[in-house]
Amino acid sequence: MTVCRTVTENTGRRSSSLGIRHSFVIGNSSFVITGPFLFEDPTWLTIVEPNWSFLIARVLLAFEFATLNGGERSMQAVLPHFVGTEFEVVALAPATGPLAAALQAVGVPLVPFDVRDAGGQRRPVDQIHEDLHAAIRHVRPDLLHGNSLSMGRLTGTVAAESAAVCTAHLRDIVRLSGTAVGQLNANRALVAVSSAVRDFHAAQGVDHSRLHVIYNGIDGRNVPPRSGTGSLRAELRLPPDAFLVAMIGQICLRKGQDVFARGVALAARQMPTAHFLLVGERYSTKPESIAYDESIEGELLAAGLSDRFHRLGYRTDVDRLLAEIDLVVHSARQEPFGRGLLEAAVAGCPIIATAVGGTEEMLADEQSALLVPVDAPEVLASAMVRLYDDAALRDRLANAAKQRVTLLFPIEKAARGLANLWRRAMRE
Repeated sequence: MTVCRTVTENTGRRSSSLGIRHSFVIGNSSFVITGPFLFEDPTWLTIVEPNWSFLIARVLLAFEFATLNGGERSMQAVLPHFVGTEFEVVALAPATGPLAAALQAVGVPLVPFDVRDAGGQRRPVDQIHEDLHAAIRHVRPDLLHGNSLSMGRLTGTVAAESAAVCTAHLRDIVRLSGTAVGQLNANRALVAVSSAVRDFHAAQGVDHSRLHVIYNGIDGRNVPPRSGTGSLRAELRLPPDAFLVAMIGQICLRKGQDVFARGVALAARQMPTAHFLLVGERYSTKPESIAYDESIEGELLAAGLSDRFHRLGYRTDVDRLLAEIDLVVHSARQEPFGRGLLEAAVAGCPIIATAVGGTEEMLADEQSALLVPVDAPEVLASAMVRLYDDAALRDRLANAAKQRVTLLFPIEKAARGLANLWRRAMRE
């Protein structure tokens, strides 16, 4: 194989400190080209081999938070699958934090960008827009993608002024103002993480033709069988036979940890060896959010469960925890398509979840999980006791969930779907 000049005579017109390494495999041949590849126009890399040419398209991914929660983890999971493709990915995100570290680990360059100030408050809109335009001028992306609904509103505000094609992910089921709908509709294409997300936003006026369902994906191929070491029980100083029930996720009203607490208070007497874990933290500093957080623990303390309730806070070792947990409970009031549920299913954990949003697309009641109504602590308590008492049912549900999720939502399918959406958007 012969590789021609990387680009046209414009190669000296633009440069950058971003070093990108592209690896391609075509037939039995492979080659590597190292960047920067920053040029005035979309860069054609021509390969002298019949019918092959690549457009190196720079994608600028815009993230709102420095944290590594479901939306960030879902995007992080697909990024390695763009290595060796025509996409050169650059992140626009807070300079420090778990997300920055995760992006560095998968080799994605980062351009610092914050929509919030040091105190966590959202910065003035004009300052955010000014910084976004500066980043676009610096990176010169072919495509700008917002990784959340909020960032999709932001990409929509610059869509008319930017040469970059704008797209975004919708990972929330929330009410939108007319202004928000207009901003989202200014994007060329929108990714809904479930049919529930697509239908909810289409009903609010988001252009249905722009909405494309691409489920979050997960790699379940190399997950070993469950073989807990007992390390979590040892960490919490619990007996080896302690039955661990956990709810994992950001502490907020939408996630329904208060329903979990009420269900636990009702079920605990019938689950004498059970201990109840709350994994995650609260990010909001609003008084009502603080009061909500405090009410969760207050419910369990009032039920006399102080010695059986354990707050683990934010953890970076959730995979290890899932190998030790006997039952995952997810009592969310709304759930677009929960990353935590995918991870629990792949880990082989039996699951109780509320029948809301994308959860009903991910899991089937009585087949791969027990699905319960929203805000029904009595039903939730009954489901917890049922699985506590029936090991065979736990195993059956867990095995079915793992098989279902691995088959229907592989990470390769998510990456392929996103790549195809970007290709179509740039062709339109």
